[in-house]
Amino acid sequence: MRISEDKNAKRFRWSIGVMEWWSNDEKQTRITPLLHYSRCVPCRASYLRSVSFNNFDLSAEVVRGVQAMGFAEPTPIQLRAFPIILAGKDLIGTAQTGTGKTAAFALPILTLLGHHGKFRCLVLEPTRELAAQVETAFRDYGRFTDLRATVVHGGVGYGKQREELKRGVDVVIATPGRLLDHLEQGTLHFRDVTILVLDEVDRMLDMGFLPDVRRIVEKISRDRQTLLFSATLPPEIERLAAWVLREPELVEIGVRRSPAETVTHAVYPVAAEQKFDLLMVLLERTNFDSALIFSRTKHGADRIAHKLKQGNHSVAVLHSNRTQRERIEALEGFKSGKYEVMVATDIAARGLDIAGVSHVINYDVPEHPEDYVHRIGRTGRAQNVGDAFTLMNGEELPSLQAIEHFIGQKIPRLKLENFPYIYTVLFEPEVITGGKRAIGGGRTHRGYSFGRRRR
Repeated sequence: MRISEDKNAKRFRWSIGVMEWWSNDEKQTRITPLLHYSRCVPCRASYLRSVSFNNFDLSAEVVRGVQAMGFAEPTPIQLRAFPIILAGKDLIGTAQTGTGKTAAFALPILTLLGHHGKFRCLVLEPTRELAAQVETAFRDYGRFTDLRATVVHGGVGYGKQREELKRGVDVVIATPGRLLDHLEQGTLHFRDVTILVLDEVDRMLDMGFLPDVRRIVEKISRDRQTLLFSATLPPEIERLAAWVLREPELVEIGVRRSPAETVTHAVYPVAAEQKFDLLMVLLERTNFDSALIFSRTKHGADRIAHKLKQGNHSVAVLHSNRTQRERIEALEGFKSGKYEVMVATDIAARGLDIAGVSHVINYDVPEHPEDYVHRIGRTGRAQNVGDAFTLMNGEELPSLQAIEHFIGQKIPRLKLENFPYIYTVLFEPEVITGGKRAIGGGRTHRGYSFGRRRR
């Protein structure tokens, strides 16, 4: 990387390989390839257009694999993660969902591993679905190499996993609990592990996996490369990083708390007893390709799905009480279009790559503001547009206000025409006025928007 100064314009030029940015911040102190992308603007668009996977030191087989997947240009997090990982440095990566994070670590890891050998790379994931998804990505990107990857998670038997481990693998993608089971049974060891990836770490902390993660990390040599990825970076994760990582480089893409700019948001205030009726009317009046509906509880998800099926909707259900076979069938059916609607708990809100979700509907307002960002991250991915609707009753108003404070924006309140609303205090002007700049826009009256938004 080079740094030069234009004294007349009073700005610095940062050059990283074939990419250049201008930064108006003369007091920038981190002179590394890890500049905050949101603070920089392109100064030579032709450079950015010319960047391809061939511009990095990725192996020819890995480049061929990613191109076979239909990807032509790296995403911002990939642009900045590739050089760091290939140089053998530790990394903290934080980015909004749908930014190509998995490829950001999978492609350089496959390059570093080179050829089939011993078990050298461990990737920890919080859920079975994420582990299976990441394992598929490693297989796809490494299809032209002789490297082997396998997935280890609960909910299924040990037999096939033991066979895969005995046959010999280079990469293991695992959930913490099942990995510790195999470790105790002696079916694998960490003696040769040189690369450790902790993925979706904030979710692992939320799910109470921190003690298991620490047990696993303690058994791996300190002479390793560690990559930590998290959708958000709260203080707890920064403390974990200080213990796990050695002089890590930081890559931040976008604003941590902001939802994707390609998503249009709306809140529909409604009495609790009318929530499902409003949901049905919304689905009837909305031209959606596929809709992902979030419920706070597993029983709530089952109840919503049952009623939607009675309303002649094709519905899949995804939550932790479903068997592994049922969860796989639900995900594959939703992705293929067999199901137009999937009802899920927050197990599906983190990292799952579900292309083409046009609408996310929060049947219940999320308890934690961070979960709102992750839920709606299922739509508007990879610069596609999407819509996020939230149904809110009076008891959920404090949770919504916490979300608006967290993302720093006021979400418009909408009201459906010709819906037989029962009166609720949420319709009072003093409840719905005030706040910061709204997301989206439209003709409003007393905080509500009337008429259907043009698409």
